[in-house]
Amino acid sequence: MGGYITQSLSLFHHQVFIGNEWHESCSGRKIPVYNPTTEKLLCEVEEADSDDVDKAVRSARAAFQMGSPWRSMDASDRGHLLNRLADLVERDRLLLATLEALNCGKVFLVAYFVDLMATIKTLRYYSGWADKIHGKTIPVDGEYFTYTRHEPIGVCGQIIPVSEINTKGWQTFNFYIFGPVQQIMCFHSISEVIQRANATQYGLAAGVFTNDINKALTVSSALQAGMIWVNCYNAMSIQCPFGGFKMSGNGRELGEYALQEYTEIKAVTIRISQKSS
Repeated sequence: MGGYITQSLSLFHHQVFIGNEWHESCSGRKIPVYNPTTEKLLCEVEEADSDDVDKAVRSARAAFQMGSPWRSMDASDRGHLLNRLADLVERDRLLLATLEALNCGKVFLVAYFVDLMATIKTLRYYSGWADKIHGKTIPVDGEYFTYTRHEPIGVCGQIIPVSEINTKGWQTFNFYIFGPVQQIMCFHSISEVIQRANATQYGLAAGVFTNDINKALTVSSALQAGMIWVNCYNAMSIQCPFGGFKMSGNGRELGEYALQEYTEIKAVTIRISQKSS
């Protein structure tokens, strides 16, 4: 299968997808894509930059104009579109997992059973949220009626940071130990454990192993991390927010909380002639 796909990569789109169309990059530059296992060239893809993001923003602004098909589409129909996309990813799951393995050297089974499955589940999860994102009515003082709306911010230019490989100047190179290594330290009190665990500028996740529910709740509340696992580890799901404290990231991915990263809240206040509390 991998050999067939490698030979057929010329049949795939290598352009930037904006406004439901494929485009050449504004700069005309291309990125060579190599198979890290064989170091052979797989293909070349368009190198998008800030100008391409601007083009996407212009397309999104056109879609946001009053009366546009996107603006007037029912929220439930948006959910149907996300479900349709999930169907297509599920249909081509084998193909996409193979491409991912060829592109970055990831183990095929991980790409197939973890990455693609998570992609499908994420699309289906948020398809259900499409018609359930709503505001509130607020009992404000005075003769006013106030309600809130949650409105999308539009296109997001999300650039994944990439560092040079094998750079000994990395702070994480100096402070982290990578691989199957675990530091084990003795302790005399729970407060000592909490102090040690929080004595870092990072705070993505932490694990607590105990049969004492009081200790589990106390330590979980005190640890400065975005995710706490009790008597388990790496137990992640699409429904649960993913993110960390301090230098381990801003905001949250996944779950209901991720919607806050992509929406803005608008408060609408109307003067009324007769208040009825």
